[in-house]
Amino acid sequence: MIRRAQLSQSLLHYLHGAAMGLISAMLSGCVTPARLPALDEVAASAPDPLQAANRELPPGRSRAILETLARQAGVNNSLLHHVAVEDMVSDSPIVVGNRVTLLRDGPATYRSMYHEISRAKHHINLEVYIFEQDELGKQLIALLLAQQRRGIQVNVIYDAVGSAHTTPRFFEPLKRAGGRVLQFNPLNPTKARSAWQVDHRDHRKLLIVDGRIAFTGGINFSSVYSSGPLSHPQRARPPSHVPYRDTHVKIEGPVVIEFQKLFLATWSKQHGEPLPPAHYLPIVRPKANELVRAVGSTPDDGVSVIHTALLSAIAHAQRSVHVTNAYFVPDRRLIEQITRAAQRGIDVRIILPGQSDFWAPLYAGRALYTELLDAGVRIYERRAALLHAKTMVVDQVWSTVGSANLDWRSFLNNDEVNAVVLGGDFAAQMEAMFLADLAHSREITKEAWKRRGMNSRIKEMAASIWQRWL
Repeated sequence: MIRRAQLSQSLLHYLHGAAMGLISAMLSGCVTPARLPALDEVAASAPDPLQAANRELPPGRSRAILETLARQAGVNNSLLHHVAVEDMVSDSPIVVGNRVTLLRDGPATYRSMYHEISRAKHHINLEVYIFEQDELGKQLIALLLAQQRRGIQVNVIYDAVGSAHTTPRFFEPLKRAGGRVLQFNPLNPTKARSAWQVDHRDHRKLLIVDGRIAFTGGINFSSVYSSGPLSHPQRARPPSHVPYRDTHVKIEGPVVIEFQKLFLATWSKQHGEPLPPAHYLPIVRPKANELVRAVGSTPDDGVSVIHTALLSAIAHAQRSVHVTNAYFVPDRRLIEQITRAAQRGIDVRIILPGQSDFWAPLYAGRALYTELLDAGVRIYERRAALLHAKTMVVDQVWSTVGSANLDWRSFLNNDEVNAVVLGGDFAAQMEAMFLADLAHSREITKEAWKRRGMNSRIKEMAASIWQRWL
C-alpha cells in the first residue's frame, strides 16, 4: 500500500491503475481480474511427502511427522487435511530442517539483514516493493555496492509503483559495478517488457543471501521503519511521526531454495537480462527442526495460493485463529470462513490498525465490523503505532508471516510471498507477539461500535464501494 508521503505522485498512478482495471472489467463483463477458488474445488487428498535437505521423505515418515505435530497441538487430523489443501495448490513443498527467527520491527530486521549481507560469499538477491531513496535506502545501496565490488553478485527487483519516488539514477553506481537491477512492471508502457499491466504489482519483500538464508515479511526499505513502536522510548518524537509496527522472519535451511525459485521466476517473467552465474541453487544442509513452506502468489497463475491457504487454515481450525493484519478488506469467502469459525466456538481474534497511511482501506475494513462482531469475532485496533504486519497463527501450530494483506489487491493483483511454519515452538513465539500487540490495542465492542458517529459511517460506505480496487 502506498504511504501518505507518496500520495502527491504515486496516488495518481495508483488511481490510474484502478481506473484501467475498472474499464477492463467493464469491457470483459467481469469485475474480478482472477478467480478466487472455493474450498470445495480443492480435493482433500493425502498430503504429498515432505522434503528434507533437497530430498523427499518417505510418505510414511511425512505423515508421522504431521500426526505428531497435530497430536501435540490437540487438533487430531485437521492439520493433515489442511496441509493436503496447501499441497494441492502450491508448487512448493513443506521442507524440514530449517531455523526460523522472528524479527519484530525495522531496527532488529535491518540489523540482521545487514549482518548477513556483509557476510555473503557469492550472491545477494533482493526483491522489494518499496526501496526508498532516503537515508536508509542510501545506506543499503552503499552496502550492496561494496559487496558487488568485492565480487559478490547483487541482483535487485523493485516495484515501479512502490518505489515511484526512487529514480533509476539511484541504482546506476550498482549497475556500473556489475550489479543487476530490474524494475517490476514500469509505469511507462513504452518500457514494458511484456504485456503492460499497470495494476499488477510486486508487493513481495524477499532477501536471499547465498541461497542459504532468506528474509521475508512486511518490512520495506524506508526510513519510516527505522524505529519500531517500542524502540528508544526515552526519545521524544515529533508529533507527526507514528512508529511502524511490522513483522519479518529470517529463515535458514533447505527451504531457502524454494524462496530462491520464486525470485528467479519473477526475474525470468519480467525478462530481466541474464543473471551472471552465482551458485543460486546450492545444496543446503539442515539447520534445525522447523517445517517451512514458501507460499508465493501471482495473478499470472489465475489462482491465489495464499488466499486458498488462508481459507483452508481458518476452515480447519479447531481451537484458535489469531490474525494481525495491516489492510483488512477481505472478499466474501474469507469473511464467511472467519465468521463460521467464530460461530462454531473457535477463539477468533483480529488485531487491525487504529490509524493508517491510507484512509480508504481502514474504513472499508471497519464497514465489516458489525457482521464480524455479531458472529462472535473479537476485534482490536492497535494504538500508538501504524500497524503494517501480516501474520496469522492457527491452533498454536500453523503460523504465517509474509507480505500479503487480507485484501483484494493482495489476492488478485499483486505478487506476494508468505512463509508458513508448522510447529508449536515457533507458534508460541507468534502467540507471545500477538499478546504483546493485544496489550497495546483497544477492543472494539458491539455496544461501542453501535455508537460510532455519522462521519465514520459515511466513510465506511464510501470506502466499501471501491474495496476491490483499494
